Formats: sequence, structure tokens, C-alpha cells
Amino acid sequence: MASADRIRLALPFDRAALARLEAGDSCLLTGPLYTLRDAGHVRLLAELEAAGGALPYGLDGQTVFYAGPTPEAAGRPFGAVGPTTASRMDFAAPALHRAGVAATVGKGRRSSEVRDACRATGSVYFVACGGAAAYLAKCVASSETVAYDDLGTEALRRIDHVLELGIGLVGVYRAERVVEVVDGFVLEGRLGHGELDGCLGDAGRR
Repeated sequence: MASADRIRLALPFDRAALARLEAGDSCLLTGPLYTLRDAGHVRLLAELEAAGGALPYGLDGQTVFYAGPTPEAAGRPFGAVGPTTASRMDFAAPALHRAGVAATVGKGRRSSEVRDACRATGSVYFVACGGAAAYLAKCVASSETVAYDDLGTEALRRIDHVLELGIGLVGVYRAERVVEVVDGFVLEGRLGHGELDGCLGDAGRR
């Protein structure tokens, strides 16, 4: 899909803009993102519980990018920053969405619990394509470590001045029907009926 056909979205999101998205929309994101992976989510959940459900670090209304950036290179904050498998964060996503995280970015499928949380809170999961980490790093102008610096690549980072980060299709878990991209294939299924089914194969590649 040409960039002119993609939906341009400013971060942090206007909830009304999220409500207009449909599964299968291709989007370009511009604005701040927060990167966080497995170990960081364990700590964030502990802080969330200790604070009585209030999100720390200004994460209310923000978007979490499931990524572990590599060190700076070629004059850029990161040499590469690509999506990791989102299901590894499924243990934390429902609580974070209920607390106020507006969206997440990753690759692969999500659990039924995450889908239910997205539908209940109006949150969105953006499906990013793997294998483009070096390209995505070119979209980032600056980075700041916010918390968990001792975790290295899994620390919580705010990446600013993200310019038109192409994240592929949107997995919108609000309507009865969902379209999701998994490993380059478009998968289709119905919510509330177990796993997604029906691979469209090469004809469904985007």
C-alpha cells in the first residue's frame, strides 16, 4: 500500500481517532512511543499494583512498542529497533490497558484476554512487520531512558520525534471480526471462538 493510502496518526492518540480504525487499516505513526519488553513489564506491573492501579512514568494514554533497541549507530539513537513477539507481553497487557495504556505495537497474535481488554477499553493493537528493524530505526530522532536502566535493552525508553513509523495492519479487537497479520500472512477469524483460523496464504500477503 502506498504511503498516501495509509492513515497518519499523531501520538499520543486521540481516543476518537482510535475508535475510527478498522482491522486491516495501514497506519503511519508520528510522535512519542515507549519501548518495553518482558522483564520491564514484570516491574511495571509491580509498580502499578503498588500505586493502586495508577500508571507511573506518564504512560496514561500512551503507546507501548514491544521492542528492545540496539545501541546507537550511524549517528542515530539506535542501530535497529524492531517489534518483538507480542504474546510474550500478554500477561501484562490487560492490566495496562485497564490502567490507561491506549495502544501497543508488536508482532504476532494476542491472547483472548488481551482481545477482551482491548474491546472493553477501546484500546488497539498495531501489528508491525518483523525484519525491518534497521529501517524503523531511521524513523527515530531521539531516545531517553525513563526507568529500569539496569535491564539494558529491556529498559523503559521514551523515543521522541518518531516520524511516520510504518506499522502495517491494525489488529482491532472491538468488532466481531478481526484481521491480523502473522508472519506475513493475513489470518482471519471471529472473536470469542478460540484461535484465529483460515490462512489466506500467498493471496493474503501485504
